[in-house]
Amino acid sequence: MSLASPLFKNWLSHVGPDRAIEALTDLIDAGAVFVVDAAGRILFWSRGAEKLFGWSEEQVIGRPCGEVLGSGYAHDPCGLAEVGDIRARSVRLWKRGGGVVASYRTARAFFDAQGRFTGAIERFQPESLASLGVLEEDVESFHGIVSRDPAMKNAIKIIRNVAETEATVLIRGESGTGKELVARALHQESHRRDGPFLAVNCAALTPSLLESELFGHVRGAFTGAVRDRPGLFQKAHGGTLFLDEVAELPLELQAKLLRVLQERTFMPVGSDRAVTVDVRIIAATHRSLREEVRLGRFREDLMYRLRVVPVFLPPLRERRHDISFLLWRYIERHNLRGPRRIERIAPEAMRRLLDHAWPGNVRELQNVIEYAFAVGRSGELNLEDLPPEFREATGSSTSTAETLSTRTFKRRDEAALIQAALEASGGRLEEAARQVGMSRATFWRKRKKYGL
Repeated sequence: MSLASPLFKNWLSHVGPDRAIEALTDLIDAGAVFVVDAAGRILFWSRGAEKLFGWSEEQVIGRPCGEVLGSGYAHDPCGLAEVGDIRARSVRLWKRGGGVVASYRTARAFFDAQGRFTGAIERFQPESLASLGVLEEDVESFHGIVSRDPAMKNAIKIIRNVAETEATVLIRGESGTGKELVARALHQESHRRDGPFLAVNCAALTPSLLESELFGHVRGAFTGAVRDRPGLFQKAHGGTLFLDEVAELPLELQAKLLRVLQERTFMPVGSDRAVTVDVRIIAATHRSLREEVRLGRFREDLMYRLRVVPVFLPPLRERRHDISFLLWRYIERHNLRGPRRIERIAPEAMRRLLDHAWPGNVRELQNVIEYAFAVGRSGELNLEDLPPEFREATGSSTSTAETLSTRTFKRRDEAALIQAALEASGGRLEEAARQVGMSRATFWRKRKKYGL
């Protein structure tokens, strides 16, 4: 049916053009729509525009669009008086409070019978999730730790608060979840920030070497000890010592570590003189210390000394809000380096990425993106650009649709999946519905149900 049909005009007169335009723009996900007059003044500002640029309707109505969005629009009414219509042109626009929003700009200009410009309707679609990320309204960021996931955001809140104290922190998380990143953030936010930050992996050394590494030794303590050597505790004096994989610490060294935590003193290997130090201990492990205590492999008193403030970092597979978000974050980072620039991800490649178990967590995700930039050259990240385990995972890695049909998701899991599909498709409902194996109507209903 033509929009100019009598039936449509009759319907529009009953509904009201203002309500119709507002409803239509609300149906456009992850994008902004606004209307300007001949002078470039903003007449209409959609809810999507409020979200994307950070300005409310009350703050922009009547103002020149160049004044709101940047100098690129300051010379004529939003750049349309001369060029007319614009389709999917890449632009960089201002965001309220600072920052730049990278978007694709599409616009329709209107002219009167004399050919004079009378105004325009414009739409801005974020180029990628990284563009959405600059909004920062649902993103928690702290010293390189970035997340939209509620559990991870709660962990970051704890990290922020405890950083200002002297409390001993135990970080629990799988390999690649960012345990050392958290330890460094705790150090940088503490009053010890000007002191040293040293780290040691307790699983990487033999018991004798680890004892010498931690506590140092004196000359003649053992064969090859030709001079005194300070350990990490002495070197970290006034700062922070990070003990990674502390569950692997041998039992014979656990008593010595306990004494340092209790009395701030220790004996270097081969010495009979105690050394006093002022060091904050931050420990990390991928194991449950309670389980290690139950099995007799870890001292219970030491566990309580280390576990004053426990911080749990959830694995990436449980942070579905973060997978596509972090993918685009790292893609944007590589886009700045060249020579390849990825503007989109093929649906099949995105399905494999979303369905992957991510045993290596964020570190693995970073490596996957680096691999893709190394082996591919086009502007689209295709399945062929992913490591072999993604291309060969047809049997072990199910599609998003199959996952939905064979597993019972909790409310938050289905909501996260729908959100990820919306983001992966750039807000295109039909494409997002296809990715999760739903009809457009079902997808729309569930999207409204979860308030996405």
